[in-house]
Amino acid sequence: MARYMGPYKGIFWVSVVLTILLAAVAPALPMLVEYTLDKYILKTDASGLTWMLIAMIALLIVQTVIRYYHTLATNVLGQNVIRDIRIQVFNHIINLRLKYFDNTAIGKLITRTISDLETISNIFSQGLIQIIGDLLQLLFIFGVMFYTDWELTLIVLIPMPLLIWATYIFKESMKSAFVDVRTWVSNLNTFLQEHISGMAIIQYFAREKQEMEKFKTANRNHRDAHIRANWYFSIFFPVLEIILAIAIGLLVWYGSKQILANTISPGVVVAFLMYINMIFRPIRELIDKFNTLQMGMVSAERVFDVLDTNEFTPDHGTFSPDSIVGEIEFDNVWFAYNEEKWVLKDVSFYVRPGETLALVGATGAGKSSTINILSRFYEIQQGRILLDGKDIRQYKLHSLRQHIATVLQDVFLFSDTIFNNITLYNPDITEEEVIEAAKKVGAYEFIMRLPGGFDYQVQERGATLSSGQAQLISFIRALVHDPAILILDEATSSIDTETEMLIQTAIENMMVGRTAIVIAHRLSTIQKADKIIVFDKGEIKEIGTHRELLTIEDGYYKKLYDLQFNSLGI
Repeated sequence: MARYMGPYKGIFWVSVVLTILLAAVAPALPMLVEYTLDKYILKTDASGLTWMLIAMIALLIVQTVIRYYHTLATNVLGQNVIRDIRIQVFNHIINLRLKYFDNTAIGKLITRTISDLETISNIFSQGLIQIIGDLLQLLFIFGVMFYTDWELTLIVLIPMPLLIWATYIFKESMKSAFVDVRTWVSNLNTFLQEHISGMAIIQYFAREKQEMEKFKTANRNHRDAHIRANWYFSIFFPVLEIILAIAIGLLVWYGSKQILANTISPGVVVAFLMYINMIFRPIRELIDKFNTLQMGMVSAERVFDVLDTNEFTPDHGTFSPDSIVGEIEFDNVWFAYNEEKWVLKDVSFYVRPGETLALVGATGAGKSSTINILSRFYEIQQGRILLDGKDIRQYKLHSLRQHIATVLQDVFLFSDTIFNNITLYNPDITEEEVIEAAKKVGAYEFIMRLPGGFDYQVQERGATLSSGQAQLISFIRALVHDPAILILDEATSSIDTETEMLIQTAIENMMVGRTAIVIAHRLSTIQKADKIIVFDKGEIKEIGTHRELLTIEDGYYKKLYDLQFNSLGI
């Protein structure tokens, strides 16, 4: 964690200096009280007493000012560090390959990026520097006490081994409790993220009661973890108060004997009463701050677990062309999401620039996997994929994906304006280009009917738009980015037949001058494709045009075609 303070050395050293000042002035007030009692109160010097009161007030004002700037500096340091870490965490997450997200709950990552990082910020604002300050304060106070009367100091410190032992037991118990607390915070976030996103399914199937019971169970475990942590506090602090009372009792007993024997003054005993309270106050705060530090370190381990995740797509390519022609070749490609469970088996095909390739086959046949590995969202195990004659691994990853636009079946829209959902904040895309693209895909009229037109605020995941309208926006998004390769993955599945007929021409216009790969279950949408590939269980069974494939007796494509268009279903 310390390396993140590097850019803020100035604030850090200001905090350290203020911490030392706070510790240094801490024993000053008891010393003034001792001096006032012995020199002015017991000798009935009223004028001197007035000046000492003024000095005490001045000292309190100085302490208050130092504490104000100390608190401000440590919190500014903590928030700056957390901002930098949060940026690093999010930047790390958005560069992880998709396989990581296949196996990691989204709620877990949200917890790491928000809740766990907020806990880490307390290390700086309420933990590390404050602990150093409290330790320094203890050292200064003990130093003054030993200098004033070392025998009385040793008597007061008799209960200290008991305090150290109780603190150790408390520390070990709290660490375990904090791990449980952070685990259940993460579990709750994951549960809520999944169930709020899937609320429609819960209500469609009337599962509200059952899911509520599951939430109650998770919430109860979360509560129990917190109660267990608070239970340790409820035991420890009374023990601390008992130890404090023992120390005060020893002071009163021994100090009174020494006063009666005229070996120390009453002012020393009064000062030592204040010292004892000043010792136990930072000790109590130390325990609290140590728990803050401990919880922060638990959260830090979880955050750095994400940062240490090396689930990246290798990006060692150097080729970054301004444009490509769109020639695609798969050469004996084997691919599996998990080792040896092959999704694609020895796949080879060639697509000329500007051609339209259609992929058909049953669900799970390998169609979507084919387009995913083309953009290197997943890495192939054997073979190679060539783009314009070069292995796609020779391209810079950003450059490769910049030349490919994909329209997915499940359209994702952000909580933003339609315009920003289309441009994705690309400053090179003008409003005129967006309007022209909207007219090409037949979406301009429906967008202009919305309140605000292109400035209409889309709600989360496009909830305020129909699935067909959201799909049309995804068409515009693909078109304005002017890709050399266009991929349509079941892109018309969310559009009714009438709307599909209206935009079919627009899709054909989008494909002009571009290499296109189309995945479709509706064979009516791919009859004009230059080449159709039929997949079955990860293998290519047939390649040809629509007419050529229909001539193959008992062919896979002919069977699919007959199932869709023969009224008898045979």
